[in-house]
Amino acid sequence: MTADRLIYLPLGGAGEIGMNAYVYGYGKPGKERLILVDLGVTFPDMDTTPGVNLIMPDITWLADNADRLEAIFITHAHEDHVGAVGRLYPRLKAPIHARPFTRYHAQRKMEEAGQVPEVVIAADSYPQVIEAGPFKVSFLPLSHSIPESAGLVIDTPAGRIVHTGDFKLDETPVLGDPFDETLWREIAKPGVKALVCDSTNVFSTHPGRSEAEVGPELVKLISEAPHMVVATTFASNVARVKQLAEAGKAAGRSVCLLGRAMRRMIQAGVETGILGDFPTTVSVEDARDIPRESLMLIVTGSQGERRAASAQLARGKYMGLSMAEGDMFLFSSKTIPGNERGVIRIMNAFSEMGVDMVAESDRYHVSGHANRPDLQRVHDIINPQMVIPMHGEHRHLREHAKLVEEGGRNALVVVNGAVCNLTGDTPHIVEHVDTDRIYLDGDILIGSLDGVVRDRIRMALNGHVIVNVIVEGDDPLGDPWVELMGLPETGKSKAPLVDVLEEDLGQFLMRAGRKTLRDDDKLGEELKRLARKSTNDEIGRKPEVTVVVSRLE
Repeated sequence: MTADRLIYLPLGGAGEIGMNAYVYGYGKPGKERLILVDLGVTFPDMDTTPGVNLIMPDITWLADNADRLEAIFITHAHEDHVGAVGRLYPRLKAPIHARPFTRYHAQRKMEEAGQVPEVVIAADSYPQVIEAGPFKVSFLPLSHSIPESAGLVIDTPAGRIVHTGDFKLDETPVLGDPFDETLWREIAKPGVKALVCDSTNVFSTHPGRSEAEVGPELVKLISEAPHMVVATTFASNVARVKQLAEAGKAAGRSVCLLGRAMRRMIQAGVETGILGDFPTTVSVEDARDIPRESLMLIVTGSQGERRAASAQLARGKYMGLSMAEGDMFLFSSKTIPGNERGVIRIMNAFSEMGVDMVAESDRYHVSGHANRPDLQRVHDIINPQMVIPMHGEHRHLREHAKLVEEGGRNALVVVNGAVCNLTGDTPHIVEHVDTDRIYLDGDILIGSLDGVVRDRIRMALNGHVIVNVIVEGDDPLGDPWVELMGLPETGKSKAPLVDVLEEDLGQFLMRAGRKTLRDDDKLGEELKRLARKSTNDEIGRKPEVTVVVSRLE
């Protein structure tokens, strides 16, 4: 008789930072009852995913086994953990559990996607237990860069799992839950089979700093600024936004919040009761009339997002407000790898205005993730039988595994799509499932293999030629006509490229045999081949070609 097994399967978030989705299962192989931890997004870029709105994990395997899915648990309200809930819920249809602040955001995601928000259920913290098939799950309060973050204590018939989610060890986090070592040791006391652990900052060799250390530095910096101060940070880092606002007030400035995401996060904090004493702010209309040396703006766009308030200020003006020489712009944030170009573009634009910038300084920002010494401390507190690194690029996972093994414990790098058996004394990969990405393109979900984005990239790189011909029977009527998009108007021959193509294609039609002229597919392929060749001869580029054959009966 086949024994039950405990499995771990990342569908996103293992080998990348973003798009988190982790499956746990217990039962007979292929019949395990399942739970899902997090369902997030990652963000597109113009180089690899032009025009795409959001990128989500491919949950095809889980959707095909949705009848086995007991519940979904969301650890915190960052987009890379909750952003796909509304769009992908219809394929899963399982109850969703989250702490109140996270629930607020998950319900909003459901409403935006036209789903019923009530399926997101508010959860209390440990020791409250949520039963989901063979799993008993508790939310472990911990510190991160957004309020009410949580790890999960997952009890199974094969042993206890601690899934950290995103975390740092902060005993004075300003907002949210402080690190409670006594509680962590209590959770570890019965014995932990597997610690599935955040790997983001494994290369940072110094212990993490507390959010409370940032406040005094902000007060000093803003008090000494002679003109208007503008600061940006992650809108979700409510504690930092609060500290920035308090620093502005301490410096005798009026504070104005700019950007929808910023206002929405503060509203969520107030409505869920975690943010009862946020400093009074002024409206953007009032801000326009306040002397510059008495004004502080807190704005969205710390990662260079083109539509956010920071980028719009860098382009000249936002809601009637603009930067001027001698103003100060503070990045109270760290640039996420991959976002450097957008951030540098903003910095250069401000530099040209004469704005003084403060960026990439540890004095005004602390990370929301545990650094290398903090990870070692957690390994020792939890003392698990094995550690599975998660939430990181492959280099982070591998380095974290090495750190674990240096401490004398078992570790295994498990990437997206790998089914890991946690049942025995050591973890091992037993099978793989297909994982890829789903794109939100406008209002439609498409697969990465559907070819839509691939064709868009090809058109962007090579341009586009449209060839129109009219045929009656086996006789072409008139000459073909050509339209160009994204291509130079003239080539090596100095003649208009349109004229060159129409001449070459017209010559071909005059020579084409009856068999070719009667076959739309064959005629289209020959015209496409010749259009690409002629364009390459003229400008050294092979464009995408669309042939429209109109046939008169």
